[in-house]
Amino acid sequence: MPHTAEWKIRLRLFEDEGTTKARVVLDTGTASLTGHGVAHCSPGDTDVPEIGDELAAGRALQDLGRQLVDAAERDIDGMGASATRREPPAVAGWLSDL
Repeated sequence: MPHTAEWKIRLRLFEDEGTTKARVVLDTGTASLTGHGVAHCSPGDTDVPEIGDELAAGRALQDLGRQLVDAAERDIDGMGASATRREPPAVAGWLSDL
């Protein structure tokens, strides 16, 4: 059964005193979900607005993605099927010398 859908996403970024906030809204035509993300610039760091935008937007999109997966799992459970629970994401980054 072929299926095509188009969902619209709006992303709004705004900054206030070193804090960048992002709000992403997904409109599926039948439902709407909103993700939020925040990034803070430390007082000693160089203020680079693009970095705050990227972090806040990325975090908002991650929040939205989590909500979509949660909704799909609820839908699967509601159909009486067993949803495969996802594993926590692998952590990537520099190792510390702790």
